[in-house]
Amino acid sequence: MPEIPKTYEPQKYEDKIYALWEKSGKFNPDNLKLPKNAKSYTIILPPPNITDKLHLGHASIIAIEDLLIRFHRMKGYRALYLPGTDHASIATQNVVDKNSLKEKGLTRHDLGREKFLEEVWKFLRVTQATILKQARKMGGSFDWSREAFTLDEQRKKAVTKMFLDMYAEGLVYRGKRIVNWCPRCKSTLADDEVEYKEETGKLYWIKYGPFVLATSRPETKLGDTAVAIYPGDKRYAKMVGKKFLIPGVLGEFEITVVADKEVDPKFGSGAIKVTPAHDFTDYAISQRHNIAMKQIINEDGKMMANCGKYAGLTTTEARKAIVADMEKMGLIDHIEEGYKHNLATCYRCGTTIEPIPSEQWFLAVDKKLKRFGGKSLKEKALEVAKNGKIKFHPFRFTKRYTDWMSNLHDWCISRQIWFGHEFPVWYKGEGDKKEIFVGEKAPKGKGWVKDPDTFDTWFSSGMWSFSTLGWPACAKASAGKPGKIVKTGDLAKFHPTQVLETGYEILTLWVSRMIMMSLFAINEIPFENVYLHGMVLDQFGKKMSKSKGNGINPVDMIEKFGTDAARLSLLIGSTPGNDMRLSEEKIASYRNFVTKLWNIYRYCVHADNRFALVEKVAKKDLKSLSDRWIVSRLNKTIEEITKNFDEYKFSLAGEALEKFIWNDFADWYLEINKIEKKSKVLGYVLDKILKLSHPFAPFVTEKIWQDMCEGRCILMVEKWPVADKKLIDKKSQVDFASLQQVVTKIRNIRTVYHIDPGKTIQVFAKKAENREVLEKLARIKIELVSKIDAKGIVVAEKNTKLTLALTDLVDMEKEKARLEKEITNLESLIVKTETLLKNKNFVKSAPKEIIMINKSKLKEYSEKLKIQKELFDNLVKLC
Repeated sequence: MPEIPKTYEPQKYEDKIYALWEKSGKFNPDNLKLPKNAKSYTIILPPPNITDKLHLGHASIIAIEDLLIRFHRMKGYRALYLPGTDHASIATQNVVDKNSLKEKGLTRHDLGREKFLEEVWKFLRVTQATILKQARKMGGSFDWSREAFTLDEQRKKAVTKMFLDMYAEGLVYRGKRIVNWCPRCKSTLADDEVEYKEETGKLYWIKYGPFVLATSRPETKLGDTAVAIYPGDKRYAKMVGKKFLIPGVLGEFEITVVADKEVDPKFGSGAIKVTPAHDFTDYAISQRHNIAMKQIINEDGKMMANCGKYAGLTTTEARKAIVADMEKMGLIDHIEEGYKHNLATCYRCGTTIEPIPSEQWFLAVDKKLKRFGGKSLKEKALEVAKNGKIKFHPFRFTKRYTDWMSNLHDWCISRQIWFGHEFPVWYKGEGDKKEIFVGEKAPKGKGWVKDPDTFDTWFSSGMWSFSTLGWPACAKASAGKPGKIVKTGDLAKFHPTQVLETGYEILTLWVSRMIMMSLFAINEIPFENVYLHGMVLDQFGKKMSKSKGNGINPVDMIEKFGTDAARLSLLIGSTPGNDMRLSEEKIASYRNFVTKLWNIYRYCVHADNRFALVEKVAKKDLKSLSDRWIVSRLNKTIEEITKNFDEYKFSLAGEALEKFIWNDFADWYLEINKIEKKSKVLGYVLDKILKLSHPFAPFVTEKIWQDMCEGRCILMVEKWPVADKKLIDKKSQVDFASLQQVVTKIRNIRTVYHIDPGKTIQVFAKKAENREVLEKLARIKIELVSKIDAKGIVVAEKNTKLTLALTDLVDMEKEKARLEKEITNLESLIVKTETLLKNKNFVKSAPKEIIMINKSKLKEYSEKLKIQKELFDNLVKLC
């Protein structure tokens, strides 16, 4: 073999290794040499938005998903990792609109729809190429031949087909109702696209005819049509059903009093004003009680013409003007400062949401469907979670999902934006004579105008698991069996997928919709498992952001430390559903782990010029205790890692691997191998280490494998190690642990008594197993005697008893004085801490954390004192 470089430089190898994988064609499961009955294992990459570069969330997703894909590919599954990107309609439109305004001084309205969309596609092609390049950099073993885009021709056909099927069954409908409206984006938002932030504002108590009411939005009084109270509230019971004229800033208006359980009798005076056109709760009340609706705020977030002198004002401006006029009219009772409440904002641009009535397309989640045996889409989506067909990791998110689905309202699927999937809908005429046509192609005749709206991006994203696998072409309805679908091609081979891995924050946004869409389209779940990762935080537990300057760019980290280090830092220490802290220091530490792998490889090759990887060993090949121990530990580690993979405990799998490689193999076995010099066991262990490490660190392991097999084979498709139970030797593990204890105790004695590391300690023993190993590792010289007369410190473990002669190596008086001082100091700290913890006032007033810290310190001091006293007693015996 050629000379192996002293350091592993990922920048030199990673692109070449990825090119090798791609050229091999093994990313495509159709090219894997597998039996026909091999099981499939499929993951469809959650498509990153094409608005920006990949961030740490994407990097975490790819690291986890590719870990699973590589593991299952090596286990003999027909593993498919399908890549793709998301057109992210509203986000992309906003970015291009802002860029156009900044660079050209032109808005999308200045450009017009056609030219603006040309600009969007130009932007898209650049960012999409960047993202796909970054996905390669992360080492994702994607089948690029199946790459998809949520707005490509195949997905357009799928979206059209889905809408037409839903329309035919009455599942989608056109209706006017309250929607979340963003005045900045000029579009509707789904309930789960609304973000809430706490705001401290004012609560206005207004005189309202026979009532005094509390409201945070006095400007909406212009659209009030009712007052609601809680049923049975004695304060207002006699008013229910009656009408009252209420004095207002634009004159008197009539309201009706209704009783509704939606009212909180403890809020304000127990009576609330009802503005059906601009509040979801009020709208629901108006629907139950047949109350009229009056719209006063338009799509620009401004007061409408029916608001008299306030017309054209923003809601904030109108609030200020209306309150001033109400005060002049004596209609303000009082104003309460410091009122905290949640303000609804757009998840994309942060603008305050205005609930307004709007004619939109909706998906009826509660409609009973024949294909589901009379169950609704909502009920079916709840059923598959409750019966365990879909498993959530961690399990606690099952409740979050079922709670959300149980309270789900009809989904508004139309958006007032230009970039996105277009509705296959045309209109002709106005008002009562308005005609509607729904179909794949425009109807014949003149006067038909296409619906200008586009689909909510989650509609197409919700179809991702099956539209990427050939639906609708690969799915046909079964004759005579309603709801039964016959699948062919990729859809039959790879659906349902095995895992959806994504962030817990889009459980309601995306996961819930994927389940509903898949159930409707092919009457099966989209995935068997949902693995939800948490947010990646900085080292102090703070959310990363550009404004704070604490963000970490994964691409920068890859260029600096290599992909393997970045992947390991995202996988180890991460648990499902929990946020994870990440720092540059952590990534750097895993570069050290990658370097450790490289150094192990270098040692093995240099130790024996005939060194080779070994697939199997037999018991007869294990010549020493260290051989039996390391092979036993290896096979136990294979069991542990495989079990943790199967249970989605990736961090524990990584920790077990790291412990074995670093602690067992490098720190102990390799040191002993320098003495015993045996290469067959070395080759066997390295073979398994490379395979076990490959899903975590694919590049360095593949580089080593290529060097070792001289390019004849690819590690990525090697077989995953299976533990050989015959080689798990409990006795050798116990015996070697005893040897480790002896060596560790002697090393500790050197440290605590300040013995020069270069000096050899004279040791007396009646017998000594593994004598040469003990002498080399502990730097001792063992003299076998029939009787031990010399004074010394005894180190004993199982069948080993050694007496260390330290008289000539330790300054006895100096060490005694040092230990006496430490003992006195520790005793003083113990008394001080015990006194503090016995103080009732301290225990009563101090925070629990402080009390726990002091209890922990007391335990630590006591343990140290015990050790120091033992050391002192040993010295006294020696003297």
